[in-house]
Amino acid sequence: MTSPENAPLSEGAPETAAAPAAVVAEMERLRAENAALQARVAELERRLGLNSSNSGKPPSSDGLGKPPREPRTRSLREASGKPSGGQKGHKGETLRQVAEPDTTVDHYPDTCPGCGSALATATSIGYSVRQVFDLPEPQPLLVTEHRAHTCRCGHCSERTRAAFPADVTAPVQYGPRIVAMVVYLLHYQLLPEDRLAEAMADLFGVKLVAATIAGMSRRCAERYQDFAGAVCALVKTAAVKHMDETGFRIGGKTQWLHVACTLWLVFYRVSPKRGSLLEGVTGIVVHDHWKPYYTMEGVLHALCNAHHLRELQALVEIEKEDWARRMQREHVKVWEIGGSSRRRRRIGWPLNSGNPWDEHAYRDPAPDRW
Repeated sequence: MTSPENAPLSEGAPETAAAPAAVVAEMERLRAENAALQARVAELERRLGLNSSNSGKPPSSDGLGKPPREPRTRSLREASGKPSGGQKGHKGETLRQVAEPDTTVDHYPDTCPGCGSALATATSIGYSVRQVFDLPEPQPLLVTEHRAHTCRCGHCSERTRAAFPADVTAPVQYGPRIVAMVVYLLHYQLLPEDRLAEAMADLFGVKLVAATIAGMSRRCAERYQDFAGAVCALVKTAAVKHMDETGFRIGGKTQWLHVACTLWLVFYRVSPKRGSLLEGVTGIVVHDHWKPYYTMEGVLHALCNAHHLRELQALVEIEKEDWARRMQREHVKVWEIGGSSRRRRRIGWPLNSGNPWDEHAYRDPAPDRW
């Protein structure tokens, strides 16, 4: 709606006839500038209202002054009418008694409450059971000494020394179970190196320094280079894969962590450039509408609905657009229908896609039953 002060001058208006041409031109210029400034202010106000819940901005950009919201309780899904908690047929994880416990402790009453007589173990006529599940007592490190013997031949007196196992390369070293625990805590549980060293000392009595932890991680990465390459090849050839990237710091420098994944496979790689996209990709690429993805050759594009929902949420919160809320509901309905279809399709067998890890290469053996 145009405000009165921005209303264009109509031809033949009295003020136009009375005002010099230069004044009229200046008024038109000021009105155009005012309209541009109002549009700019509206855009800036819209940007100020954006956060990680209603746009593609990362949560780290919200800062300490982020507005209060309820991401854990607010949902875009419609009510299903089902009770909360595990549904019928869901396999629970309830702690249950075992038939053969590791340790048994018997408890007997000392005296009879009726007459005060002492009660011996032989007077037991039955018992009730309660079981306690706990971690075993901490044990000292298990040290295995490898001895490579030198033997002298009884016929020619030639001396021959046995070889050490291939993974025993130093006079003193940590074993594979300690290395596995360190790599797990470092890369899966994401413990910082100093915290990890403290945890290993507290839990297992293993005293490590940051350099030792870094060395374990590096050697493990070297051993799994072929595995990472195989995962990359499978993700590239999958019918549908999702791609994204995020910036983070390595050694004080900004790097980019790129991810390409399917339902079962995830391939990570680090690059100093955000636009360094994976090459040799085929099939459908799902992404967040970032323009460089459209430069990929030989692929089809699908846009991430999670980003669509957040952008629609911005229209609901900032622009007060009711149609955006309805569009959100329709997106969620389509997602639920697609999820149901994918669950049914995985019951089938693989098509001839050449990629056994492709979740979209499965079909229903009996589609009519659905």
